[in-house]
Amino acid sequence: MDLFESTERTGRGVPEAGPNAPVAVRMRPRALDEVVGQSHLLTDGSPLRRLVGESAPATSVILWGPPGTGKTTLAYMVAGNRRFVELSAVTAGIKDVRGVIEDSKRRIATGERETVLFVDEIHRFTRTQQDALLPAVENRWVTLIGATTENPSFSVVGPLLSRSLLLTLQPLASQDLGELLDRAVTDERGLSGRVVLEDDAREHILRVAGADARKALTLLEAVADAALGRGPADGDDLPVVTAELTERAMDSALVAYDKSGDQHYDVISAFIKSVRGSDVDAALHYLARMVVAGEDPRFLARRLVILAAEDIGMADPQALVIAQAAADAVTFIGMPEGRIPLAEATTYLATAPKSNRSYVAIDAAIADVRAGKAGVVPEHLRDAHYSGAKRIGHGQTYVYSHDAPGAVANQEYLPEALRGAQYYQPTEFGYERTVTERLNRIRDMLGRQ
Repeated sequence: MDLFESTERTGRGVPEAGPNAPVAVRMRPRALDEVVGQSHLLTDGSPLRRLVGESAPATSVILWGPPGTGKTTLAYMVAGNRRFVELSAVTAGIKDVRGVIEDSKRRIATGERETVLFVDEIHRFTRTQQDALLPAVENRWVTLIGATTENPSFSVVGPLLSRSLLLTLQPLASQDLGELLDRAVTDERGLSGRVVLEDDAREHILRVAGADARKALTLLEAVADAALGRGPADGDDLPVVTAELTERAMDSALVAYDKSGDQHYDVISAFIKSVRGSDVDAALHYLARMVVAGEDPRFLARRLVILAAEDIGMADPQALVIAQAAADAVTFIGMPEGRIPLAEATTYLATAPKSNRSYVAIDAAIADVRAGKAGVVPEHLRDAHYSGAKRIGHGQTYVYSHDAPGAVANQEYLPEALRGAQYYQPTEFGYERTVTERLNRIRDMLGRQ
């Protein structure tokens, strides 16, 4: 049975898979206790646990999470022993939805329980298609379970979302995927211990799979089939899945990269220095190495945001906007598509003019504060909005900047102990050239030249 074709079944929980089904299907968790990751959903008394069971309430649910995190499996568990109809929003239309609803209404009229309608990729339904579900959900003619990889706040109509319980699934960690691989190697539903999985091969599968359990198990099945076809090596009791075999079977190079070791720090260091050094080709090379190795894209996005402020700064203020937009995009769309905004931000930052003067300026100011060079706030700058402030001199001689020539009032802003201090010294690169000219005029108007 294809994972995403329209199906109808009545049974208890996750359906039994035949021996010829893919390993990813055969290894579906049969109970909540077999689910890895998602600890935030599995605590005692959690909404998810209350939804699974004989006396579970008929509550519609939206499951939001990245691919391969268990949305379909959880839908089976929530459905329990009720009639379960699965539709894919990629291929189904309003006619299909209305057909399921009308059939469920007829069954309810004869005393049967309502149907559980599972709509995979519900975000692909148009607003009109989603609106067609509203009366059925409102009147409980069906219990809707929608699965989506897109933020439901943007992809699911408000009335439908408000009538459903939203459960957010988190990306699976390497530890979670490793547990699934180990279980699949030994479990009778999986490979039944017919192969040995070397540590390097296991790590390579985890890197390529990212956070996708289905992909990890599919890759495991492919490399295991290759090992079984080759048979055991001399002296081995069982076929061994090696790193070399995994690399060939998956058509993906085994990248030397340890997320917690030297390779991690060396490659990210080279990436940062390549962007700072304006070598866009080198920067993209190191970005590619980290993407292929399965580095956390959020880590990469954070480094780009820091780079934009530290190494580009006011030479191109738009760099920080681009970097933050890439970070938001990665969080919103996930991987593998997230590599595209990461690459765009990398190329923008690498080719942008460079200046670290904002970074140098704040560190110099912090150094003075830590050295005790602070002093009191000048009286004319102190808060004058409370009763009695004027009487003690607060704000009395303050000049409103917009009333001064050029909107720059010639008054002292720094504490007395720091009078004349100049922390920010702009460069002549990019937009900072304009800033230099303007800043010279401002400082002249303030009497600081």
